[in-house]
Amino acid sequence: MTVRNQLAYVLDFLIRSLFLLVILFIFFQLWSVTYDGVGERQIAGYTFEQMIWYLAVAESVILASPKLNAKVEAEVKNGDIAYQLIRPASYLLMHYGSYMGEASVRVIVNLALGSALAFLWFGWSPPGINVPLCLLVMVGAFTVNFLLTMLISLCAFWVEETRGLDFVYNKLLFTIGGMLLPMEMFPGSLRAVGEWLPFQAVAYFTAKTAVHADVSEALRMMAIQWGWAALLACAAAFVYGKGVRKLNVNGG
Repeated sequence: MTVRNQLAYVLDFLIRSLFLLVILFIFFQLWSVTYDGVGERQIAGYTFEQMIWYLAVAESVILASPKLNAKVEAEVKNGDIAYQLIRPASYLLMHYGSYMGEASVRVIVNLALGSALAFLWFGWSPPGINVPLCLLVMVGAFTVNFLLTMLISLCAFWVEETRGLDFVYNKLLFTIGGMLLPMEMFPGSLRAVGEWLPFQAVAYFTAKTAVHADVSEALRMMAIQWGWAALLACAAAFVYGKGVRKLNVNGG
């Protein structure tokens, strides 16, 4: 249902996704100067072309992620969540289905625009993307991102305003999550910390799979993704249960 609704606004997505082209153009200029200055064909195992493709995929995933916290926050503030709770369906799974449906449409539009720009720069020379493998990792990436965002969104039961928390979370995705830089370029200590956190499972895993298609490495990434997904799902269910009990006490 969400996919059908979103397809009615593909033109709007295309217009909004033009921001992606601006970001990629800036990164193209920055990294072209960087590679020229270093004088090496590869940096941390990435060629210039692979770096641009990496950024195109990573940015596409992040920009495709729906604003879940705004939806949950509005439901709590307006009292609409009371109608959601009496439905014979899981509140968390209902939002998960809606999230994945919207994200699937958005990411296709973003990848189409990012790929078109990359082809314009480099010609028809994609980095040997294993599409089925990349899609499997992408499903795990959106699932982990949904659960992390849902944990933040559920804080609306207590604090109502969650935009500040969501802002901090997104900046963690940008930095230690490997969206702006592959984790291979991180200092050793920072990379070690990042590998113990779930943020890498969103943009970094997907983008790395797109430019370095290795089946064994992708399987390792998916194992990490779904391990975090199981842990985060339990945490989200616990926080949701606590929040609903608080809502019943305060609202009757």
